[in-house]
Amino acid sequence: MTMLRKMSITICALFLFLGSFIISQAADFNIASYGGKPDGDITDALTKAWTDACAATDASKILVGAGTYMMNAVDLRGPCKAPSIELQVDGLIQAPADPAELKGADQWVKIGYVNAFTLSGTGTFDGQGPAAWKANDCIHNPKCDWPTMNFGFNFINNSFVKGVTSKDSKNFHVNVLSCNNFNFDGFNISAPEDSPNTDGIHIGRSNGVVVANTHIGTGDDCVSLGDGNTNITVVNVYCGPGHGISVGSLGRYDNEAPVSDVKVRNCTISNTMNGVRIKTWPGTPGAITVSDMHFEDIIMNNVSNPVIIDQEYCPSNQCDKSTPSKIKISNVTFTNISGTSQTQEGVLLICSSGVPCDNVQLNNINLTFNGAEVTAKCANVKPTVTGTVPACAA
Repeated sequence: MTMLRKMSITICALFLFLGSFIISQAADFNIASYGGKPDGDITDALTKAWTDACAATDASKILVGAGTYMMNAVDLRGPCKAPSIELQVDGLIQAPADPAELKGADQWVKIGYVNAFTLSGTGTFDGQGPAAWKANDCIHNPKCDWPTMNFGFNFINNSFVKGVTSKDSKNFHVNVLSCNNFNFDGFNISAPEDSPNTDGIHIGRSNGVVVANTHIGTGDDCVSLGDGNTNITVVNVYCGPGHGISVGSLGRYDNEAPVSDVKVRNCTISNTMNGVRIKTWPGTPGAITVSDMHFEDIIMNNVSNPVIIDQEYCPSNQCDKSTPSKIKISNVTFTNISGTSQTQEGVLLICSSGVPCDNVQLNNINLTFNGAEVTAKCANVKPTVTGTVPACAA
């Protein structure tokens, strides 16, 4: 091979390398290039960066660097040409403290109709909730104006949320709706114990959602599952403070969809109102099935109601308890649950008199109250027991 030919091949290879390098760099969309600066409002910058990243033909990454930013509600949606989009946030982004400035938005950061999306980084999304919490009367007023949630993930597939923190949401921190193969890993949620309705992660009408290696401290359920869910896994989650990990509430509305195949395992629940719970409304139209619920290897630390099925769930007496719940619960296991209870009745299985629970299993329930074994109360269910389990009383 001649020296000239060798030089030609080398130059071609160099241009190919530089071309691929330029393309890879072009796939990064830094909000600073769109006018998004620390101590400023990045609403427009993030929206414009998303538009360009979504339209790209290569994998795209939107970058929000270190610093403190302000941001109003954004609606980032596809479908996108980019085969994948990552939003990497390493700074602190703050919502307006005044709920009125969000102009009734359901979610502060709404992301929808995309595939292969990743939210990553070391940053924090601060919903600045205290003003909204003071005005929140939704516990007692079903016609209240619900405050804005921090995140809404809607109709998203094959996606991840990892590393970032959701802080002090005005309402739920995260709402997951109609998503498939959606994973939370190393996510953090933080709100005070007395912050109303600040559920950590609420999941509805979704399949294949995994919540793993996540720390959730809030004023309501750490994880809650609405209707229409299947193949949900909650693993290695620390929950507390809050109201525990809940399936439901269900049955309040007509046209709800069944819930099946839920696994909650290797979790620690501390200083919460409840531990692991299934809750359904009586006196309401909903009539679906809840099946294959499995709770195992759970540590309870000072939990008020560690193990509970409550088919008489009726907060603030917003229902007619004279009509039993129409939700049919079957194939439920509570296995290897240990620790301490704040109440003597550490196991409450209150099933519907209209459709009693079937195939409920209690396996090795080792809970104590003031140093003594907890008691169990059961209604409309005859659980199968294995190992050390408190005896059921009617």
